[in-house]
Amino acid sequence: MKKIKTALISVSDKKNLTFLLNILKKNKIKIISSGGTHKEIRRLKFKCEEVSEFTNFPEILDGRVKTLHPKIHAGILNKREKKSHLKNLKDYDFENIDLVIVNFYPFENTLKKTKNHKKIIENIDIGGPTMVRSAAKNYNDVTVITSSDQYEELIRELKKYKGATSLNFREKLSRIAFAETAYYDSVISNYFNKKTNTIFPTKKVFHGNLVNQLRYGENPHQQSAIYSTTSNINLKQIYGKQLSYNNYNDIFSAITITRSLPKGKGTVIVKHSNPCGVSISNDHLESYKSALSCDPISAFGGIVSCDFKITKNLALELNKLFLEVIIANGFDNSAVKILKAKKNLRLIDGTNYTSKELLKHVSFNQNIMVQSEDLESFSNKNFKIVSKRKPTLKQLKDLIFAFNVCRYVKSNAIVLASNGTTVGIGSGQPSRLDSCKIAINKMNKFNLRTNNLVAASDAFFPFVDGIEKLVQSGVRAVIQPSGSIRDKEIINFANETNTVLLFSKTRHFRH
Repeated sequence: MKKIKTALISVSDKKNLTFLLNILKKNKIKIISSGGTHKEIRRLKFKCEEVSEFTNFPEILDGRVKTLHPKIHAGILNKREKKSHLKNLKDYDFENIDLVIVNFYPFENTLKKTKNHKKIIENIDIGGPTMVRSAAKNYNDVTVITSSDQYEELIRELKKYKGATSLNFREKLSRIAFAETAYYDSVISNYFNKKTNTIFPTKKVFHGNLVNQLRYGENPHQQSAIYSTTSNINLKQIYGKQLSYNNYNDIFSAITITRSLPKGKGTVIVKHSNPCGVSISNDHLESYKSALSCDPISAFGGIVSCDFKITKNLALELNKLFLEVIIANGFDNSAVKILKAKKNLRLIDGTNYTSKELLKHVSFNQNIMVQSEDLESFSNKNFKIVSKRKPTLKQLKDLIFAFNVCRYVKSNAIVLASNGTTVGIGSGQPSRLDSCKIAINKMNKFNLRTNNLVAASDAFFPFVDGIEKLVQSGVRAVIQPSGSIRDKEIINFANETNTVLLFSKTRHFRH
């Protein structure tokens, strides 16, 4: 146990200070502080020595240098049982600092409030992280508190051990403290990377806040948690049991596709992170029914994402199918009441969800691959008509719709569509021809063949057999990226069969 005699407090977050100061006073712990924290402690009628009085050195450089003083850091860093350290302290008339309570300038909040670089720089905390690192390094003798959320546990410790703390407690707080300084520095590092447009720096620092520790990972024997680079992920769960790893994986897939569709009218059904039905019908109820009709069997146990509010009539329709999650831009009270009848269903309000991170990360043990996100917004200028037959305006809209959905399907991917709705999806096959067959079989299985059928492929057809299979199934227009040595053969086949063919300027694999 280490008895605390002197505490140094310097906090930006000044809530719950009275609760803490009372216990310090009760245990006759001397308090040192500076700046706004010193003023607040005095305002609360507690005794407190200002840092400049303690060090006998004034704050300088407009407050940039306050706690960066040998008396502060020697008081924190000295080993209490080492004779040479004790002699150094005695020679310079320094004293121990046993408790460091510090939280940092709110750098992340500053980034949200301003783009003024000078203001941002002034909100990079130097003294705070330096004291925290010193205290964390010397946890054998010093207790370090980095959040007001830790006050209650500190108070319990002081009460239990009569003004002292245990080694286990100090070691745990040291671990948390080093995570805080690392996180803080990583936010600053990433700010400078963005400012200088450095996408792939020599050393990349990642940071995240724990959102939830999940019940398990992809399988029950795997541990799992979800982190976010922000304080939350802006997905509000309004009903249902805890989300799983697989739920989150599907949720992010579903909402990403939904937000790529025309605003306010997209319905997406996802199973195992692949879309199994998508529709952009203007009528919300019809949109869901159309998306479901693409593959009602795969939709069982899936996730539905709607870029609109769920009403009573739609809720009644949704309730007919077993679903894991429904995501929407809000729910009517009557809809919530109806959907709550399904005890295993989760309801997620995604109204405030935004995707600001433009980089995607995939990890393999100690290795992390980083790439820019595939956020291309498609328009007519992204495509070139290479066939003799030109698409109608309706075909062009369906082709672009199908191609957009296709980029979210695991490669090799084929999407069949008509009237703003998918009617067949073939995903994840090593052979593009097999993906064509799966999409066609799905369409035929659920009697969705139409006279206005279009097809999209996420990459070029390496041979004529794929597009030939599609045309034989009734496809009248095809969209695909160019780049094959047999592109001319594909164009010739389209012309021979009077098929519309568009080439995309970009490929859109999703592995």
